[in-house]
Amino acid sequence: MFSAYGTGAGNSIGPGIFRVRFFVRLFICGERFMTSTETIFKELFAGVMEMSDPAVWTMFAIGGILIWLGVKKDYEPVLLFPMGVGCILANIPGHFAVIPVGGGEPGFLQVLYEAGIANEMFPVLIFVAVGAMCDFTPLIRQPYVMLFAAAAHLGIFAAALLASAFGFPFNQAAAIGIIGAADGPTTIFVAQKFATELLAPLTVTAFCYMSLVPIIQPPIIRLLTTKQERRIRMAYKEEKPVSWTARFLFPFMVVLFAGILAPISVPLIGALMFGNMLKVSGVVDSLASTAQNELANLVTLFLGITVGATMTAENILTFDVLKILILGAAAFVFDTVGGVLFAKLANLFLKQKLNPMIGACGISAFPMSGRVVAKMALKEDPSNFIIQHAMGVNVAGQVASVVAGGLVLALIPVLS
Repeated sequence: MFSAYGTGAGNSIGPGIFRVRFFVRLFICGERFMTSTETIFKELFAGVMEMSDPAVWTMFAIGGILIWLGVKKDYEPVLLFPMGVGCILANIPGHFAVIPVGGGEPGFLQVLYEAGIANEMFPVLIFVAVGAMCDFTPLIRQPYVMLFAAAAHLGIFAAALLASAFGFPFNQAAAIGIIGAADGPTTIFVAQKFATELLAPLTVTAFCYMSLVPIIQPPIIRLLTTKQERRIRMAYKEEKPVSWTARFLFPFMVVLFAGILAPISVPLIGALMFGNMLKVSGVVDSLASTAQNELANLVTLFLGITVGATMTAENILTFDVLKILILGAAAFVFDTVGGVLFAKLANLFLKQKLNPMIGACGISAFPMSGRVVAKMALKEDPSNFIIQHAMGVNVAGQVASVVAGGLVLALIPVLS
């Protein structure tokens, strides 16, 4: 007979099986615990482990340089500061600010990209704001300054030709060339239509070089001009006021001209001139003020951080991007050269000499280029104020860049 507690020989198997089952369950629980622990560890320290990638640190450094240039050097901080922050946020391992690596809902930067850049909304809104800031009176009074603006867009064609020589197909070469318009929103608009795959590097290149106008233009201007030329005085003139009718009709005429010449440019030129009409009309001052201030600041903020978010390692750290950076720099150099040399050429036929530096203001980087040239004139001669003339050419450059962008948009489908 067996005892109630199984002390018999036959019942000695029971405790053995119990012990085996116990250890098996213990092993399974331990394995599950280790698996869970490993999963938790990977989730918690995934970012730390991915920080071993040199590309991440490279992009952090690029973002930090943009912030430093904006904050410490005061190079267009409203653009470079948000761009630098966006670059850093987009390259933090996991990419939760853009599109999470493990899937899921897109981050807020991707939402902004889809809402404002992918559908070209931000560029159009920026042009409304810029139009509300512009005063086309000098251009209406002296239409010939458009010639300086046209000459200062030489970089578009030079960069496009060089891009073709570098092996880019025509549509991409033309989109790269538009960097020479020195106009970030126009670059976004053209790239989104004909070179979507290059949208990120083209946009970043255009905005970075626009912000670096105070670094790029002065040495080129000094190289092409003598000290005597840089000290040429252009006296302030009390011109006759331009009538309200002329100032109000001018935007309509420009839109009609550009629309007939290149219908595809109407969204850009229309937005620019609509903003100006808000200002000139005199009856919607609150809307004009909003466009100049709140709208401009808000869209610039969103545009800057969103453009910065496109600066991921896979988009930026490529050989093609290096070529685009070189071509973008070449475009700005040729812009400056074209404008200055045209002004020097004009001086051969003018009794009242022009300060050739104002030719460099014909790019669309408004008002950066005008301010840079005016400061250079004051540095050469503290009593030489050419800001009026510099800004007049700079405003003409704003119009010329949109027209040039429209022509590129119209020609790409025909010539491709």
